[in-house]
Amino acid sequence: FIPDQANTPRNTPSPAQRTSPRPESQAIAASPVEEAVPAPSPNYSPLSRTIVTPNQFIEPELLYGVSFGFNPPPMENFGMRGSFPDTFALPFGKSAPLHIRASSWRQLLKLMAKLSTVRIEPTVEAVAGTKGDLHLRTVIQFFKVHQTSSDWRTVIYLTIDYPAPPDHRATNGDVGSLPYSYTLSTLPALLRNGRESQISKYYTVPATSRTPLPKLPISMPDMAMYLASALEDSRRAAGDSSSGHRKLAKMIDLFYPKQQRRGADGEEEQRRGGRAFIGRLMGRTSRPQGGRNAEVYELVTPFVSGEWG
Repeated sequence: FIPDQANTPRNTPSPAQRTSPRPESQAIAASPVEEAVPAPSPNYSPLSRTIVTPNQFIEPELLYGVSFGFNPPPMENFGMRGSFPDTFALPFGKSAPLHIRASSWRQLLKLMAKLSTVRIEPTVEAVAGTKGDLHLRTVIQFFKVHQTSSDWRTVIYLTIDYPAPPDHRATNGDVGSLPYSYTLSTLPALLRNGRESQISKYYTVPATSRTPLPKLPISMPDMAMYLASALEDSRRAAGDSSSGHRKLAKMIDLFYPKQQRRGADGEEEQRRGGRAFIGRLMGRTSRPQGGRNAEVYELVTPFVSGEWG
């Protein structure tokens, strides 16, 4: 006996048990996972996402002892506070030099080579108040906390080149004299010690045919290339005692003997130029290694030189 379906009582769901109707196409397309994902919050904003900073992919040890600014560099090492700005803006004329400090020469160049999003450029007022290109004057200084210490720190000072008056003694090419742009404001205490003291020594990077003064703006990786090229110029002048250009290489070899490569490797670096030197600082070999790790490394630390001249 088959009961009559028309007379069979049905269990009708109560209003509370009924589900909301939805289009058939949505029901087919939606997976259980998609149904479980809550709708975006009405307060959601793209600005709430994590902001990428210039030093996001830099190893913490590269930031230890690093400082920068127009104030005097600190003597002691400490963890870097904050993060690097996208731009270092240099004024033209009377202004304290910008400093960038690190624990060693190698650390400084390796750090700068990785700051691919950071640039050094003139201020808007500097561009508006001058005609033609603006160039950078760089002074490299090595210092230690006290006379008995064997740990030398590295700091570079940066100003925009400023034309000297006719009665000013020319210092072009003199690595032991500060450029005229440094005389327009009060010098940091370390520079006031002079080019040679028991705790500090400085070297003014000269303009040469191979390494001209950098033209602004310049990226940090290109600035690292410029410093590496200045060191190579100094090594090439090893037999020249008249110009003083060999002083930079001698100081770096003396203060950081464990960081310098000797023998065939050193000759290869000189032959291949500044890019090979920076490549070694960044841990890259002359022969690119395959695999995904190498590709990721290239993406994380892009290094595309635009040259500095």
